[in-house]
Amino acid sequence: VQDTLNDDSGRHYYHNCYIQGGADFIYGNGQSIFEACTIFFSMGKYGPKFDGVITAQERESPNETTGFVFKNCNISGTGSKTRLGRALTAYARVIIADSYLSDVVRPEGWNQRSYVGQEANITFVEEGCRGPGANKSKRVPWMKNLSGPQLDQFLNISYIDEEGWIAKLPTTI
Repeated sequence: VQDTLNDDSGRHYYHNCYIQGGADFIYGNGQSIFEACTIFFSMGKYGPKFDGVITAQERESPNETTGFVFKNCNISGTGSKTRLGRALTAYARVIIADSYLSDVVRPEGWNQRSYVGQEANITFVEEGCRGPGANKSKRVPWMKNLSGPQLDQFLNISYIDEEGWIAKLPTTI
């Protein structure tokens, strides 16, 4: 239920993947794009007693380029409710764009954990999302808003592929 995907370091591209868990189930300090993925929340036998958290990102300084980017994903689940993420460090960064959020998402959406008073350093973003869990009216007040070039720098494949390594991968095996 906890710690399903350790995205600890390096750059990663997850496309059309299915990832399931309950607590901090996508965690680490990777620099990653999750595109067209199904993110399924379930606390298993522990739900509905306990709420969960999907991401626990660990960006350690403002100089690090790391973060988790979810675009065109489907975030759903069963049982109890979940937050989209919580900060494992004072500079955590998670961006969710153009994704479907089901009603499994808690209204506040995010948690700063033990970084109360340092929320300005945390980058949690939702842009262009849809679905019953995408209502931002009760989100934490410190959630960031990005648009235009600010947002595009994370949504573009160059965020993880500046050198073109993805294009060099074989298309057939």
